[in-house]
Amino acid sequence: MTTDASPLDLTGAAQLRKRPRPLEMLIQGSLFVAAAISIVTTIGIVYELGKEALLFFSAEEVTLGEFLTSTKWQPAILDFGIWPLILATVLTSLIAMAVALPVGLATAIYLSEYASERSRGVLKPVLEVLAGIPTVVYGYFALTFMTPLLRSIFGDGVVQIFNTASAGIVVGILIIPMVSSMAEDALHAVPTSLREAAHALGATRLETSLRVVLPAALSGITAAFVVAISRAIGETMVVAIAAGAGPRNFTFGEDSLFGYIFNPFVAGETMTGHIVRISGGDLSYDSIDYNSIFAIGLTLFILTLGLNVLSRRFVTKFREVYE
Repeated sequence: MTTDASPLDLTGAAQLRKRPRPLEMLIQGSLFVAAAISIVTTIGIVYELGKEALLFFSAEEVTLGEFLTSTKWQPAILDFGIWPLILATVLTSLIAMAVALPVGLATAIYLSEYASERSRGVLKPVLEVLAGIPTVVYGYFALTFMTPLLRSIFGDGVVQIFNTASAGIVVGILIIPMVSSMAEDALHAVPTSLREAAHALGATRLETSLRVVLPAALSGITAAFVVAISRAIGETMVVAIAAGAGPRNFTFGEDSLFGYIFNPFVAGETMTGHIVRISGGDLSYDSIDYNSIFAIGLTLFILTLGLNVLSRRFVTKFREVYE
């Protein structure tokens, strides 16, 4: 006995999809508002930075050319050259990256490819504890532990009490959890089939990790590195406490490039450290010193924005999509 198969009736399903769902519309609206708030906040920050920085550059005592080319920052005598602050920021960030990137990446590889569940259960909370320590604690750790350690190794006459080396090393320790967490996520996203294929060809676990998994997760790891670099550039309390107060002014041709300008063992004030120090003083509103804070902040914003744009292009170009 056979029966005729009736065609599937999709009319009811179509009507169900068209029926308004208040809860779903509320969720969509909430998500849109959250996204809009972030965009409006970013626009507001850029607007305020640009408006106040424009007041700084419109002052008779300041020129944009001097701001971008001068190597002296001395507001008391109306010298507003941004390079001493930029170089101290770059030097501190490079030291931090030299600490955080290899250690964070090695930690991510271990957690992703080698660690047992028990080891991962111990290391993960430790990294979370490091990420949760207030940065002011890291600052005093750099000043009271890292600086004496460097002075004991290289000598008191070489390492000043306030120096960019101790600040950079501790900033690197601070951002290790960020690098390791994001890099581990990128490594975990690599399909297990690639690992199995490498093992089937006779590759060891180390060879599989370094030659197969790591290149496959390169775009995600690069994004982790750029976020960490931006975090290091924008770090405030550690450099404000440990790196020193007062820009490291210099003159090309007179000062040794690596003997003084890039010497990590002498004091140097970063952009964020200078903003903190000046903001804590007695500045009158709309004074040239007050407006200079926003010019420095705008420069810092442009630097981090440029890093993010470059990383975006790199990630888009080398991104691997697996199905």
